[in-house]
Amino acid sequence: MMRKTFITALLGSVLALGASTASAEKLILKFGHVGNPGSLFEASVNEFVKNANAKLGDRAEVQAFGSSQLGKDAELLQKLKLGQITFALPSSVMSSVADEFGIFEMPYIIKSREHMKAVQAEIGESVFNAAAEKNGYKILSYFENGFRHITNNTRPVNVPADLEGIKLRTPKGEWRVKMFKLYGANPTPMAFSEVFTALKTGVIDGQENPYAQIWSAKFQEVQKYLSITGHVYTPAYVLTSSKNFAKLPEDVQADLMAAAAESQDAVYEMAAQLETELLENLKNGGVTVNEADKDAFIEASKPVYDEFASTVEGGAELIETVQSLAK
Repeated sequence: MMRKTFITALLGSVLALGASTASAEKLILKFGHVGNPGSLFEASVNEFVKNANAKLGDRAEVQAFGSSQLGKDAELLQKLKLGQITFALPSSVMSSVADEFGIFEMPYIIKSREHMKAVQAEIGESVFNAAAEKNGYKILSYFENGFRHITNNTRPVNVPADLEGIKLRTPKGEWRVKMFKLYGANPTPMAFSEVFTALKTGVIDGQENPYAQIWSAKFQEVQKYLSITGHVYTPAYVLTSSKNFAKLPEDVQADLMAAAAESQDAVYEMAAQLETELLENLKNGGVTVNEADKDAFIEASKPVYDEFASTVEGGAELIETVQSLAK
């Protein structure tokens, strides 16, 4: 009886060990992001996950966790370095990682997606990828957050003076704060996941985001006015830890890099389509929409450019290079 019990226990242990070994063979790669269901972030990450997993087969699996489930942007950046997640999709927060990313905080500097592609092709590797690597990160591809617009509950915003005194949520990036202070607003940095409640309770008056983020976060339910400013275009970055990524098998690395690059065109296509569809949805949702005077905003933005050029090493040259690539 004792011998039978011992053999049964031993067999159970062997089977458990075998199951553990089998499961260990398949790498689980977590992708955390802050996008809500229906957002461009969610659609973009899902596109990458689909393409990556089709290539990886049984060797590894990328799993997506949206809606800040694994943390807010700053936490996700930290978790990348700790190896707790494999990928994140930061956007504006990258200007706090390296000064070079602040170029995308300059108002109206990126004119179109074609312009952004030209910037990536010309200086992506030498400037932005290099800046990420210096700080322990690796950019696999450039996705999109999009062209940003202002919503608020105080008044329509036609010119910068209309922002006077408005408590406006911004991401945690110094240049966005400087820009809106210059326009006369009262910028309030805040995590994206906290914005809806802050708008609903009146802690802030407004916020600025692309249509996809506005719609998916349901800001139209707690905002009266949408002003089409397009003041900043923010890329999003398929980001990983350079150190931890290098530890993955080389064939897995290659497949992940290929999947990230292949996903970019689909992301830009989805972004362009959503830009048209979601504006109509927001209008139908009862928000009052107006076209802002972009020339007035461009004129008011000059001091931000001057400060970037004078305080960031190579800033003036970077501005000139990016502007020269616009068609």
